Amino acid sequence: MTIISHPSSTDESESAHATSATAHALEELQMQGWRPHEDEPDPRPLPDGETLGHAISDVFDVFTGVLGDTRLEPDLQDVLWSIVNVFHRKADRVQRELGDNEDRQRKSQDEQDGSEIRSVELERLLAEGLSLIERRNAFELLRDQAADLYEAQTGSAWRPHAGSMVNHRHMTAALIDSRDFLAARRRAETEVMLPPGPRIAFAGGIECNDTGRIWATLDKVRLKHPDMVLLHGGNPRGAERIAACWADSRKVAQVAFKPDWTRHAKAAPFKRNDKMLETLPIGVIVFPGSGICENLADKARTFGIPVMRFTGGG
Repeated sequence: MTIISHPSSTDESESAHATSATAHALEELQMQGWRPHEDEPDPRPLPDGETLGHAISDVFDVFTGVLGDTRLEPDLQDVLWSIVNVFHRKADRVQRELGDNEDRQRKSQDEQDGSEIRSVELERLLAEGLSLIERRNAFELLRDQAADLYEAQTGSAWRPHAGSMVNHRHMTAALIDSRDFLAARRRAETEVMLPPGPRIAFAGGIECNDTGRIWATLDKVRLKHPDMVLLHGGNPRGAERIAACWADSRKVAQVAFKPDWTRHAKAAPFKRNDKMLETLPIGVIVFPGSGICENLADKARTFGIPVMRFTGGG
């Protein structure tokens, strides 16, 4: 006679509960990955900077190798420019999110009533702001590394078609209070947008192409002021373009004061001169140009700022 053994109810119960609900959840997280909700800070670490650098270098090598010596080679520079621009645009979008976060922090500060709910909300916004700073800095690092590779491949410095190219990597994220966070962000933004160091204003016309004399003059000034910041009008041609190329080559910080034609119409170049002089440069270099350059020189003398004027040349 064959005896068939049936599992007891106790055995069934132990088998069903051999894995607890918590263990099952942890196993699922390990298998499927974990993603925080949109309203939760993300505790996962940022990618390693060196690893990112190698990845960007590989991307440039692949496109250069595939498109080079083919009919698409004339398009290679545009493709490489677009790769840098992807990270530039992403950093800009994260920066706008950071601005929105600042507005929400300020509103949350005004709504503080001593309750735990309001306090937790402000803490969440602060953590979100710090995370946004780290994300923005990471994308700016990617952009800067890609821009260096772009320059190495094409021989030209990468520049966005519109807007500024700002680097915030040195901004501190070691903040304690939300008000300290907002104040530090405003200070850091100001320092990044107008770098520290003696400021030298430069002006020249679009017909002035005396590259040798412009570079020699700026080299002489830089020898006296190694940490100088070059201020210029941002003209895409002529003397100011030559000065901008000099700053790129010498790794000198530069700020382009472009006229706001939409706001000031015909007065835009003169308003621009006023803005440039408001930064209190220690000197002004003027190469041959229009009355706008003369206006800058005249106003600088009014402020007691030394003017180095060059005449002739083309």
